[in-house]
Amino acid sequence: MSAYLLVRAEVEENSREGFDNWYQNEHLPSALKEFEDSIGAWRAWSDVEDGIHLAFYEFGDLESAHKLLNSDLMKEFIKEFDKHWFGKVTRTRDVFEVRQTLKK
Repeated sequence: MSAYLLVRAEVEENSREGFDNWYQNEHLPSALKEFEDSIGAWRAWSDVEDGIHLAFYEFGDLESAHKLLNSDLMKEFIKEFDKHWFGKVTRTRDVFEVRQTLKK
């Protein structure tokens, strides 16, 4: 089953437009290109909580997701993120594996 790195960001209201543009045009495309073992990426804004942005990076297995999370490459991406958004965006990261999928 697929595994994911999830980045949940809380974005200040006055930073949302700039953050959205930066993530769309720079960060997500760069991450997908540089995260060698990733097989997909997407992002969304919460429709329930104001200012909550979610980014999902898909991997073939948990090992690949954890490898990225603990890599020097991830440290570089965090530095770049903080260069733009430190003090304006707080975030958490999680890694999970899909255990069951049902479709109707």
